[in-house]
Amino acid sequence: MNDVKPYNNSEKKKTQIINMFNNISETYDLLNLILSFHMDYIWRKKSMQFIKNNPKKILDIATGTADLAIMAAKYTNAKIIGIDISEKMLSFGNKKIKKYKLSKRISLELADAEQLPFKNNSFQAITSGFGVRNFESIDTGLSEMYRVLDKDGVLIILEPSKPSIFPIKQCYNIYFTYILPLLGKIISKDQNAYTYLTNSVNEFPSRKIFLKKLEKAGFKNCTHTPLTFGIVSLYSAEK
Repeated sequence: MNDVKPYNNSEKKKTQIINMFNNISETYDLLNLILSFHMDYIWRKKSMQFIKNNPKKILDIATGTADLAIMAAKYTNAKIIGIDISEKMLSFGNKKIKKYKLSKRISLELADAEQLPFKNNSFQAITSGFGVRNFESIDTGLSEMYRVLDKDGVLIILEPSKPSIFPIKQCYNIYFTYILPLLGKIISKDQNAYTYLTNSVNEFPSRKIFLKKLEKAGFKNCTHTPLTFGIVSLYSAEK
C-alpha cells in the first residue's frame, strides 16, 4: 500500500486523490507549465521515443487533462483511450482534445487504474505520466497494466524523482521542498495538493525497487532513464 495522502482525514487515499484533482483541475495545466519550467512537454515528447512497436491501440493511465494522450496522437497512428478517476480533469482534457481536433483518435473514460475495465491483451502500448505514485496500491496497478497489455506490448511510465548530482540535488531540494508547494498553494488555492506532491515523490520507491516491482508484475526488459539531471524518471518495459 502507498500510504501518503493529500489530506489529513480518515478517507481512503483514492477518495482523497479524486477530491484533490477535482479541486486543482482549473489550474493544473498552468501550474505544470510554471512549476516544471515547461520541461513537462519535453519529458512527454521524450517518452514517445520508447514506443517503437507501431501500436494500434494505446491506453493512457491517469491521463489527467490528456497531455500525454495528445502527445501520443502526434507521434503514433494509434487510437488512444485515456482513463482517470477525476471527472473534472477529464472535462478539461476533453476540451483540449476538441481544440486539437483529435476526437476521432482519443477518447477519455472515467475509470480506476487498479480495476481497468478492459479485456486482457487489449493494448499494444500503455503510458502513464506522473500518475503511478497516486495509486492506492502500486503493485495492483502494475498487475492491471500487465493484464491489459498485449504480448510484446510496451509500457512507458514517467514519474518525478530526486536528482543525486551536486549541486543539482541541493538546489532541487530547496525548490521542491519550499518553493514549489508555496507556489502551488497560492495558485491552486488548495492548501495540501502540492505539499502532497513533494511527499508522494519522497515516498515513491527507489529506481531499483520500482524496477523490481515491474519485474514482479511480469514485465521484461525493464529500464530506467533519468531525464533533466534525474528530476524525472522514465521507466520502460515490455510484456
